[in-house]
Amino acid sequence: MLRLRRRSTSLGAPPGFLVAGETTEKKAKINLISYSPDDYQEKEAGTVEECYGQVRENQVTWVNIDGTQDVELLNSIGENFSIHPLALEDVVHAGQRPKVEDFGEYLFITIRLPRKAETSSSVDAEQISIFLGQNFVMTIHDAGFDIFEPVIRRMRENKGRIRKMGADYLLYVLIDLVVDQFFPVMESIGDQIEDIEEEIQENPSANVVKKIRKIKHDLILVRSSVWPMREVINGLQREDSDLVTDSTNVFMRDVYDHTIQIADIVESYRDVLSEMFNVYLSVTANSTNDVMKILTIFASIFIPLTFIAGIYGMNFDFMPELHWKPAYFVMLGIMAAVTLAMLRFFRKRGWF
Repeated sequence: MLRLRRRSTSLGAPPGFLVAGETTEKKAKINLISYSPDDYQEKEAGTVEECYGQVRENQVTWVNIDGTQDVELLNSIGENFSIHPLALEDVVHAGQRPKVEDFGEYLFITIRLPRKAETSSSVDAEQISIFLGQNFVMTIHDAGFDIFEPVIRRMRENKGRIRKMGADYLLYVLIDLVVDQFFPVMESIGDQIEDIEEEIQENPSANVVKKIRKIKHDLILVRSSVWPMREVINGLQREDSDLVTDSTNVFMRDVYDHTIQIADIVESYRDVLSEMFNVYLSVTANSTNDVMKILTIFASIFIPLTFIAGIYGMNFDFMPELHWKPAYFVMLGIMAAVTLAMLRFFRKRGWF
């Protein structure tokens, strides 16, 4: 499940006051990429001032920051790039609902990257905060630089149209990459659902309920990430800001279609899990009925035998059968005949 980072314990702090949400020794790293159709530069930057100095009109600058809890660095970002304190506060306090906000000079976008948890097979989500300016894109996250490696590789090899387009197209490429990460997650969930279905058919156990609940929690997380992202992409298309051009909106519609597809898969899986749970209850109920049927048959057989044994277990002196030599064997024969008669009756009725 999605776990929100613990917020500062300083209650009543003014809006935009940055306090790290959790104690961490991780130092933020800055990957600075500047490119144009004929030029590409990539390096690790030491300061935010260095990144701001690379923003030029004739090129696109991508500032990729790994580390959201470095308050000093975030304050420096706010000072150099004129980022609103409330936006930086949303960066620090991860777990925000995916959204897009227009601050005039730049757009602030938050999205969620689905990932498999390191300690279990559950799905987790990492918040990625994106700032889109006139000639720059800034991404801030804790997911590591490797999540954007496919995009960086395309830029290095000058494949596709990234280096020929503006900053808004880079924004589209990054969002598209994040949305595409949902598909392998959904495939993994689909494989788990198939395994549970086979288990229900072959050997249902109480562990099935735990597995179904876990997958439902994962689907809730995916749904809470995908549905708002549809609004984000739709909002980017409808924004009156000049930061997103009409040529990029054409590609945004394709990402929007992907989010709809993922949302449909989520709803389908939720319906399948509900049906599987009902099937599990039916299978376990039928199994219980079979056990009760067997117990009922045995009880029905032994009731008349117990009745006969109870009669001849009474301590009366005048019971003629007690002094009859073959009485014991005769009574055993009668009991056997009663048992066979009842078994034949049950079999005729189709009880076993």
